[in-house]
Amino acid sequence: MKTFRGLRPGIAPGCALTIGNFDGVHRGHQAMLALLRNEAAHRGVPSCVMTFEPHPRDWFAAVQGKPELAPARIATLRDKLAELERCGVDQAVVMPFNQALASLSPQAFIDEVLVRGLGVRYVLVGDDFRFGARRAGDYALLDAAGAAGGFDVARMQSYEVHGERVSSSAVRAALAAGKMQEAAALLGRPYAISGHVVHGRKLGQALGESQPGSGDGFRTLNLHFSRRAHAWKPAASGIFVVEVHGLDAQPLPGVANLGVRPSLDARDVNGGRVLLETHVLQWPPHLGREGGYGKIIRVDLLHKLHDELRYDSLAALTEGIARDCADARAWLAARPGRI
Repeated sequence: MKTFRGLRPGIAPGCALTIGNFDGVHRGHQAMLALLRNEAAHRGVPSCVMTFEPHPRDWFAAVQGKPELAPARIATLRDKLAELERCGVDQAVVMPFNQALASLSPQAFIDEVLVRGLGVRYVLVGDDFRFGARRAGDYALLDAAGAAGGFDVARMQSYEVHGERVSSSAVRAALAAGKMQEAAALLGRPYAISGHVVHGRKLGQALGESQPGSGDGFRTLNLHFSRRAHAWKPAASGIFVVEVHGLDAQPLPGVANLGVRPSLDARDVNGGRVLLETHVLQWPPHLGREGGYGKIIRVDLLHKLHDELRYDSLAALTEGIARDCADARAWLAARPGRI
């Protein structure tokens, strides 16, 4: 899949397009992308997804000085693009959401972005699609513009699973409630986060090494997220049973903390930002002590054990981690069927 940051040289001169945030690329998105690919093939043009970074609601929350209005995010941009590629999309255009884009009238968005920028031959949107300044554009306006401008416009109705509309909001609600099986049913796969493994404070290694039989202690694989103004706020948080992909031929079981580590000083290397910190329950010896650093891994969050907890001492934290590891092993031993 070719990926472009904004309207750049190299974008195909014509395309079949869909537009949206595609947070999570859930089963509803997947159905839309399958239809898009079919329509693109019939027209002999590439399939194309236009998405936005930051999320428009992130941007408006920052402009208004109300960070609490920013939505929790299901996926990082990296994971969203990876899922779009897995769905067979030919090209993705990530539009920087800023004042210039937010100010475009619906007709200007059609003329400057869709027609001149992308040469659209077909546009597929969802049933609640709105666009342009003040969200003044709707499906009827876009359909009329297509009839006048020589491109087709179609609208896809909601996708349902067991009578429930599949949406990013539904996925966020399931993740916020720790209902990982429900989230997986909506996504069509386990909820996962990927990224480069980076060095942390090495506290996990030190915590367990003083405990009898602990070996290398609670060494962790650390994934950090953005420090930028529109920081990533995850839809899920807490302690999870996980599987790690990308280090060995088989996924490695583990336990992970997704959040801000409330037991630690906010001035530590994490600086209070979101971190996914994963302890592999049985580290493969052939990887060596430093075998994870710098690699791209994917962590599947399978089951939530509990919310993040604040411990009063390192000894209490050590005991808490040991309990989490024992609970993770017990869950994995009685693991429900895979999605």
